[in-house]
Amino acid sequence: MSENTDGVDEAADRTEGGPAGRPAQKPAEPAAEQIPPAAAAPPTGTGTPADAAAWQAWQQQQAWQRAAAARAAASGPPEWVVSLRPAEAAPIGAVTLVATLIAGLSAALLLGDGMGPGLLLAVVPAVVAAYAAARAARRTARPWTLVWAIGCLALLAVPALRDSAWPSTLAILSAILLGALALHGSRTWPGVLLSPIGFFEAAVSGLGWAWAGLRSRGGVSKDRWLPVAKAVAVAVVLLLVFGTLFASADAAFADLLSGLTPDISIEDGPIRIVLFLFGAFLALAAARAAAAPLRWDRIKVAPGKPRSRVEWALPLVVLNLLFAGFNAVQLAVLFGGYDKVLKSTGLTYAEYARQGFWQLLWATLFTLAVIALALRWAPRSGAADRRFVRTVLGVLCALTLVVVASALRRMDLYVDAYGLTILRVSVAAMELWLGLVLVLIMAAGVFGARWLPRAVAGSAAAAVLAFGLLSPDGMVAERNVARFEADGKIDLAYFQSLSADAVPALDRLPEPQRSCALRGIDEEIFRAGDVPWYAMSLGEHRARQILHERPVTAAYEVCSRLGSFGSRTEY
Repeated sequence: MSENTDGVDEAADRTEGGPAGRPAQKPAEPAAEQIPPAAAAPPTGTGTPADAAAWQAWQQQQAWQRAAAARAAASGPPEWVVSLRPAEAAPIGAVTLVATLIAGLSAALLLGDGMGPGLLLAVVPAVVAAYAAARAARRTARPWTLVWAIGCLALLAVPALRDSAWPSTLAILSAILLGALALHGSRTWPGVLLSPIGFFEAAVSGLGWAWAGLRSRGGVSKDRWLPVAKAVAVAVVLLLVFGTLFASADAAFADLLSGLTPDISIEDGPIRIVLFLFGAFLALAAARAAAAPLRWDRIKVAPGKPRSRVEWALPLVVLNLLFAGFNAVQLAVLFGGYDKVLKSTGLTYAEYARQGFWQLLWATLFTLAVIALALRWAPRSGAADRRFVRTVLGVLCALTLVVVASALRRMDLYVDAYGLTILRVSVAAMELWLGLVLVLIMAAGVFGARWLPRAVAGSAAAAVLAFGLLSPDGMVAERNVARFEADGKIDLAYFQSLSADAVPALDRLPEPQRSCALRGIDEEIFRAGDVPWYAMSLGEHRARQILHERPVTAAYEVCSRLGSFGSRTEY
């Protein structure tokens, strides 16, 4: 698969066409109303009445032609919509059709019991379908396409490793973004932001594309498909017969076989059918987008009206001075001024930290919005203006990085006072990523901004992947266990809402705190019952092993006295 403008062949881009080797399909021109050939040019004459009549007829024909062109333009789609249209897709191949069918079957068999390794396994046939469709369309893979595709598969491995729903959900959403970038090859801001919408267009057009491919194969001789069908039927019968015999002959083999194969019942029929249609539909949409993607990069965003230096720079210079003053106070506090600040404000150590973090997080977000608007209306009459803009915005980015550091320092103080939670680690991770975005913006001011949209998208996906692999639930449990070992403080009520990823860390607590901390997770696993391997994450598998070897033993009354079942609010 290749990228649009960067992933589609250069020759195809120069000709406004589709995949390399095939001419572009230009939209049909609206037909203007026919006028007599004699009216194509204004008549000339000597001023006789006949000449005046001819001149009047020519003017009338010109008015009719303009009105017809206006009606045709009004009835047709806008120009930007026409420019987005993909090239004509190559006919769907047999490999793509088979891979789409396998994707639907994989989704029906592996996703009915939950997400885990089964999600990644169900996506692999869809990747094969997209690759086969791209090859049939003669699209070539570019480096960024491979980066997006590998990143997409890596993100889909997070649900196989972690039991927590929050990082798994972020990973799936990020995988959709990277998959869209791999299929459409976008590199501009409109392309990066709008590429996921291309799945909807590909899903609609993919149905007709697949139907046309099936109809074209309707007349295939049965001498080609009948032997394959017979071989598949014989293989299935042999597996059923001998598998049943071996399972009845050995209990260990029966347990292995039951663990490897999906357990399908009549009651699961409707949900399995829905999953089959959903998996096949998504695989078909991915293949259609790979064969002929929408050209999102052709959307042109008109720059804003440039302002004068004074009109543009005065608000930003004032903002820079405000940031500089705030950062000076933060540096003074950082180097030993806490006692004086707390005494003058009347706040406690933790209240001071909590009060400022959220405001500084919003300040960082608003600063990014200010930078985007400032770039839109920046003066750009020459090299001097460009240097001026880079200087002013570079200073603002550098000062904002100090604000990011101050916010993270406050969060660290808050965690020292109240402990780490999922919300706190999540917003701290977001603040770190915003700081990285500021660094990328500063680098774009020095080296050019052509790569910036893809770099921001890639950094976001990398941050989500790191967030999932580091296991936020495990980090929270580790930090709070270390805090308990240091000062004896622990919030057992909060642990009841954590996922199975926290079990290895909580297992280090002494009794009865260990059993009380694990009670909620143990009950959740018990309610889930037996889960097949393809629906069980590695985190849940480890938790089940630990709880099987060292069960929860503390009584309900003991845990109640320790505060395991109290209500709490997370900030």
